[in-house]
Amino acid sequence: MSVVRIDTQPLAGQKPGTSGLRKTVAEFSRPHYLENFVQSIFNALGDCRGKSLVLGGDGRYYNRHAAQVILRMAAANGCSRVLVGQGALLSTPAASCIIRKYGLDGGIVLSASHNPGGPEGDFGIKFNGANGGPAPESVTAAIFAASQCLDHYLTLETADIDLDRPGTVTLGGTMIEVIDPVTDYADMMASLFDFPKIAALLGHRRFHMCFDAMHAITGPYALEILERRLGAPAGTVINAVPLEDFGGGHPDPNLAHAGELVARMNGDEPLAFGAASDGDGDRNMVLGSGLFINPCDSLAILAANASVIPAYAGGLAGIARSMPTSRAADRVAAELDIPCFETPTGWKFFGNLMDADRITLCGEESFGTGSSHIREKDGLWAVLFWLNLIAALSKPARTILREHWQRYGRDYFSRHDYETVAEDKATALMDTLRARLPALAGTSLEGHTVAAADDFSYTDPVDGSVSSGQGLRILFTDGSRIVYRLSGTGTAGATLRVYYDSYQRDPALLELAPQRALATLIAAGDELAGISRQLGRKQPDVIT
Repeated sequence: MSVVRIDTQPLAGQKPGTSGLRKTVAEFSRPHYLENFVQSIFNALGDCRGKSLVLGGDGRYYNRHAAQVILRMAAANGCSRVLVGQGALLSTPAASCIIRKYGLDGGIVLSASHNPGGPEGDFGIKFNGANGGPAPESVTAAIFAASQCLDHYLTLETADIDLDRPGTVTLGGTMIEVIDPVTDYADMMASLFDFPKIAALLGHRRFHMCFDAMHAITGPYALEILERRLGAPAGTVINAVPLEDFGGGHPDPNLAHAGELVARMNGDEPLAFGAASDGDGDRNMVLGSGLFINPCDSLAILAANASVIPAYAGGLAGIARSMPTSRAADRVAAELDIPCFETPTGWKFFGNLMDADRITLCGEESFGTGSSHIREKDGLWAVLFWLNLIAALSKPARTILREHWQRYGRDYFSRHDYETVAEDKATALMDTLRARLPALAGTSLEGHTVAAADDFSYTDPVDGSVSSGQGLRILFTDGSRIVYRLSGTGTAGATLRVYYDSYQRDPALLELAPQRALATLIAAGDELAGISRQLGRKQPDVIT
């Protein structure tokens, strides 16, 4: 079985974003497009002989084809061993778990996360390093540089491997192991949480919950853990079978897209707890009876109550949050007398802090929460953490949330997304606003006075690397804040994200609807950036 060299040339549009390369399926299907990017990964890694990797994805359309292509290329490039999830399935948290458990050199994860799937949808690919986390900027820069000077890629001419049957086959000189994608992850969850206590909660006649897997990768994991290991009633997990088009839905766990879950929570027989996860299993949404628990609040509550969870009973080294995330976690860190780090958006920034034992918990407002058990955000982990809290505290989720507000105050928070904006218009809006930042101090907007404004820059306290241009921050004298960012996770046009948060300590004002509490700040944000005027948008596409 000889290695085949295929001549190629650099292709445009292969610069990795926040979470790897995400494009439409049509783009990835272009001749040599997938192969070029995969070869660029191998070239950036250097000599692949002796290296071991894990491979798998969220089951979206093009996942199986891409897995076969990558296995042949891995063998042609000299990798010694590749573990691949059965059916080419593997959640992003499970990939991180497996890399760390088996001491692998990294992994290739096939997913476009919460983006739509199907032939007309999106596909994505990213590389995770030996620590189990997303490749740092130095590695993604090396991958992009390799893609710009590529003149060939290596592959084998072989039939497809049977990925539906666990076992080991040899491809060239590479050992390919088809593994159960669920067991290692489920075992790790059992080591972190009090499963007997959660099982007792799920078996209580008055406690009813629903987990919506949204026809994405978390379905098999949730079935194994919630229904089989913890004994939740059959049917607790809905939309559990991963489908190539996610059942025609949008695998983004928010109030706009998890409609079936929201309907069940608000039905004639309201549930005590609800949760959902996204395409690749790293994001989460949690709901209490009659209320949505904002991801910013969720991170703060998990941190404040971590001592009741077996894995965290010894205390937290620190907390980290992405810059756009509200400062609710900061207040908890201050009371616990532990550090709280503010990082750019992107889980790779948390990885450095975890590897240096500077933090234990971390999270982003975009429905991602995690801890040092792996180096990715972890949707099902967050759900199990909440269930363990409810069981240990003997209180419903809504009570835990409200008692947290009474103790720490409430950080009202909302994110407004303007999707598929023309890139030139989105860039012009940000450039215009950026140029105005130095002169904004003292300006009054809708009753809010600007204290300071900047373009967020982060110096990593571990390796000293600097990440600039991470979002425009407008800070007000009353403690309120507006942040503007262009997202790097979309595949069509640009997505402008505007974040609003305001702190409230008055016990009588903790139960307002967020959009009402933030109304003047939202008006100020539109006025300042000229969103309606410059983009022609009267309202955002998604509000969370």
